Amino acid sequence: MTPTDPETPAAPAAEPAPAEPAPAEGTPADGAPPAPSGPPTIEVIGDFARVLRENRISLLVSTYDTGRVFILRAVGGGLNVHFVAFDRAMGIAANARSIAVGSTARIHELFNVPALIPRLPPSKMKESPYDACFVPRSDFVTGDVQIHEMAYGSGDELWFVNTRFSCLCTRNPPHSFEPRWRPPFVKGLSADDRCHLNGLAMVDGRPGYVTAFAVSDEPAGWRPTKATSGLVMEVPSGRVVTSGLSMPHSPRWYANRLWVLDSGRGTIALVDRDAGTTSTFADLNGFTRGLDFHRNFAFVGLSRVRESNVFGGLPLTERLPESERFCGVQVIDVSAGRIAAALKFTSGVNEIFAVQVLPGIAFPEVLERDDELVATCYSLSPQALAQVRE
Repeated sequence: MTPTDPETPAAPAAEPAPAEPAPAEGTPADGAPPAPSGPPTIEVIGDFARVLRENRISLLVSTYDTGRVFILRAVGGGLNVHFVAFDRAMGIAANARSIAVGSTARIHELFNVPALIPRLPPSKMKESPYDACFVPRSDFVTGDVQIHEMAYGSGDELWFVNTRFSCLCTRNPPHSFEPRWRPPFVKGLSADDRCHLNGLAMVDGRPGYVTAFAVSDEPAGWRPTKATSGLVMEVPSGRVVTSGLSMPHSPRWYANRLWVLDSGRGTIALVDRDAGTTSTFADLNGFTRGLDFHRNFAFVGLSRVRESNVFGGLPLTERLPESERFCGVQVIDVSAGRIAAALKFTSGVNEIFAVQVLPGIAFPEVLERDDELVATCYSLSPQALAQVRE
């Protein structure tokens, strides 16, 4: 097992020993254990680093139970895992110039400032120079709306799932949020999580599909039937595309196909929009939540689950014994239909929420908000730069 020191690569390792499982939902659950303590440790199965290196990508992985976003980067023949602290890190969105992270009551936005790279302390990874530097630039206060998935759309408009109020939102200062869409069966706004709206798939720069745990317009009405009443809905029509899922998350439109994580079953599935059915693409080793694609690879987040008031009776716990379930990220070679690699958190992390690919960025740095460079880094428009004294 290898500690996730910010500048220490992790080499591939053998299967880890089982760890104590934990619940897998984005808000404190009945019977939830305390947050993990101590530094996270990892083990790598297969050639995870090669997948990142050959595709020139890195991964962001949010873990709300530890309040961290992990940055997975290839270095040499191994994997480097760096982390940045956020308050209950949840949804992540990224585009060519920025990253947004949803937390307890805010959306944190960081922008890539490549000109700052020469001022960074030299990386201990001499063979992997920095190729991006994300700097905190704004915090937008939403209040505790239980932000789940987020995505940038056309014109860099940031969409986010407001789970507490059962709607899709955008930002509209000075207001906390601007409701843009909600399921037809939810008749108004109220802060009581009526259907557990959670996942968001963008299609051509606009919201195209969402996931929820149940058709419900009652406070927390999704809880009694959560293991079997999950659904995928089309946006903006509100049409139910498929149902009968188990706590689904992370719908994605990729390669002209609709994918979804049937989380309570621990699977990634394909949706037949015409027939209204799903077919399992791969069985995985945990509660599946957090999904992104790059070329022929799918990156899927896994969380541990345990029997509790919220997570009892899930099909996953019946399919896999506790010793075979883990928290981490599994990589699927979609073209071959096989699991290509995995990263396992063997201690210190129980829950994964978001998995986000940074295409074309192999070794980014993400600055903490209290980093000294943040106070002395000034980003100006071209018009303002023209006025700077030489």
